[in-house]
Amino acid sequence: MGTFETVRQFSRMLGNLDHWLQAGAAYAQTKNFNPDILVQARLAPDQYALLQQVQSACDAAKYAAAYLAGQAAPSHPDTEKTLGELGARIKTCVAYLDTFKVSDFGDPAAQQVAPPWMGGKSVRGDRYLNLIAIPNFYFHVTTAYAILRHNGVALGKADFIGIKDFSELADA
Repeated sequence: MGTFETVRQFSRMLGNLDHWLQAGAAYAQTKNFNPDILVQARLAPDQYALLQQVQSACDAAKYAAAYLAGQAAPSHPDTEKTLGELGARIKTCVAYLDTFKVSDFGDPAAQQVAPPWMGGKSVRGDRYLNLIAIPNFYFHVTTAYAILRHNGVALGKADFIGIKDFSELADA
């Protein structure tokens, strides 16, 4: 899979994540509790809460796209406090990802990526994408999914994958 296709997949999975947050809000309504309680839910005391998992998934996607396109990523301050605000952040991130075209990306094996957190070091673009960006993105998305499931939100594999009817994948 090329860089552009990976960015499209990030966008798709963030859409799925938004769906899960909406399912969490609906679940809270059926159980008569404030849905924004879920924002601070976590799997373990030393792990990010749902809030930071969503923020981190968005950041992982936008930074990967920006770094590999040789652009500066937009700034999104971590100010969200509600499921609705997290949904808005996801939509903002997806809108940004949707601005990229195939021509924005070169051969990742022929470029260097130097994220600020690497302290002046760089890594080849393909290694960054495959060994850092993709696993990091899916770590945060999967953990957000697990937090919601752990708290009783009825989500399944089809929700994670984002396909309700697998026949839509069949070749004509």
